[in-house]
Order: sequence, then C-alpha cells, then structure tokens
Amino acid sequence: MNAFDNMAFHLTAERFGEFFEALRQTFRLYAPTRFEKRGRFSDTDSIRYADIQTPDALEWREKSHFSPKEAVFPANQSLFQFVNDAWIEPATDDRPLLVFLRACDINGMDRLDTIFLENGGVRDPYYDRLRGNVHFALLECQQSFDTCFCVSMGTNATDNYEMALRIHEDGAADVLIRSDDLRQRIPAGAAASAFAPTFPTRDGSPVNVPPLDALTDAIRDDDFFDHPLWDDYSQRCIACGRCNFSCPTCSCFTTLDAAYDENPQFGERRRVWAGCHVDKFTDMAGGHQFRKQNGARMRFKTMHKIYDYQRRFGKQMCVGCGRCDDRCPEYISFSTCINTVSRTLKEGR
Repeated sequence: MNAFDNMAFHLTAERFGEFFEALRQTFRLYAPTRFEKRGRFSDTDSIRYADIQTPDALEWREKSHFSPKEAVFPANQSLFQFVNDAWIEPATDDRPLLVFLRACDINGMDRLDTIFLENGGVRDPYYDRLRGNVHFALLECQQSFDTCFCVSMGTNATDNYEMALRIHEDGAADVLIRSDDLRQRIPAGAAASAFAPTFPTRDGSPVNVPPLDALTDAIRDDDFFDHPLWDDYSQRCIACGRCNFSCPTCSCFTTLDAAYDENPQFGERRRVWAGCHVDKFTDMAGGHQFRKQNGARMRFKTMHKIYDYQRRFGKQMCVGCGRCDDRCPEYISFSTCINTVSRTLKEGR
C-alpha cells in the first residue's frame, strides 16, 4: 500500500480520453469491444475482448459474449517451433497488459491462476509468463444481467484490482486509483471524487448450490450418476463446446504438432482449447472413449464446477457470469441445471 491508494477522480470525457492515451504509453489496453454484424446472427453484433485505443471502443453497457481469459490462456498458442533437431520459443509481447473486466471475471482469473500455477505444485511456464504482465481495471457492475448468478456463487465482488471505473453516458468517468504508477497518469487538475465501486446484490438468475456433504453422499450412490435428469441433456446438447469456450474458468486444452508438407522437419507445437462437451475430448489410445453421451458430459462439467474444484480448493469454480446460458444454441441453462441438481438431492430422488 502507498500514499496514493484509493484516490478517486472525476474525469470529463475529454480528460478521460487523455487518461487513456497516457495509459497507452505504457500498457496494452485489453477490453470488451463491439464487432458489428459479427454475432450469432447476421444482424447481431459480437462483444469480445481485444486491444483498444480509445475509451469509445470500450463496451461497458452490455456483458461481453466471451471472457478475458485469452489474455493469459490464448485459444491457439504456439508453445515452440522446431527445425530439425533445434527448437525455439516464439517471441511474445512483454508490455504490461491492463485488462478491463468485471468482478466475476477477476474471480475467474483467480480460478485460472489456481489451475495453472498452484495445481499439483507445478507452475505452467507459458501461462505464468503471460500472467506476470497482467493488471486489472475493474469495470463497475451495479446490477446483474438477466442470466447472471454471481451473487449466488459468491463472486459478485472483489478487491483484486489496481483501478476501478464507473463510466457515464456522456463519456465522463469516475476513476479509483490504487497504485502510484496509475496515479501519475491522471491528467493534471482532475477533480477529486468520492467514487467507490459498488457490486451486484441480487442475481438475474438465482441459483441454489447444493452443499458439499449432500453432493458427496450423492456421488457414493450410483443412482445419481445414472439419474434421468442427465438424459435431457443427451437429447438437447449438440456438443458444440460454446459453453466451454465462453467460460472464464474452463481451462482444458489439447496439444498438437504441426509440420509442413514443404519441409516436414519444420513445424511447431501448439496448445489449443478443448472442452468436456467437445467430441473426442476423452478419446484414448486403443479406441477407448469415455462419456460418449452428451448428458454424461454435462454431468461431468456440472460436478467439476460446483463440487470437485470446491472440495479441493475451498471455493466455487463457476463464477456465475452466465455466458454459457447466453451462448448455448440449444438454450440450455447451467443455472437451471444447478437448481435441478439441488432440487433432486433435496427430494431424495
């Protein structure tokens, strides 16, 4: 902590632009932005994370369709390249990265940190290298969106940020600064403010997470794994993986070696996103395949999000952002699934 901790300022639209430009001199600015006519349908937009240059490009009114996890866990990452018997690691952009994100996503980053840096006592070097450059700028979220359930998951608030923002319709902003480095970039003469970020207190789609003891007892009963509640997902889920790829805490990946026809001695090894809903995720040598039914995949994901991770690390893995509900083409609701599990356990069926 230092003398500049928790200093807040009100910036007019013009001053906010100056502040952004000052930040750009040191940081890459990574934030949700709108891509027109790039959404699910031809007349809809896509909101996803990308490098931005001005405050106007920052989309703060709507929830992004994808999470900011690509900042530390790219969807398609070259680990190393090889030429004959030699190999080299590709160059990376080592500039500090300031990520603008909501409280649920900051908590999501915490879950990724646990998986890649603490799980099994081994730090993933590729994740670690990118994560070391990341700084958080909190986007205030005063109320939940329709499909959010972060309050139920205990991820609606956070104290893990260096800057917090409340952006106004006229382009002005209130900014809370918690580091000397960022404070020095505030335009001279900026007015002081009493701003402190607020957090949602009510969910758009509340969930009732079953207690660990009840889940433990259910797991010991084979009837739970074969329960008819999972059959519905076998019929509806099409195994597209959109829920996995939009989720801020899904961390599964596969690796592949790519060689080139022109010179098979030259190629690279890549880390590529994978997910429990995607076909061939559980394929093994000898033709063995686990969880062939999509309902079994839904059961695996559900138990991982609300049971396995919590039992091991003491906190919920799912952060309740609701993106899986938003992105599913079959309108499958994960919040409804959690509530169905809770109701099933309570009724003892």
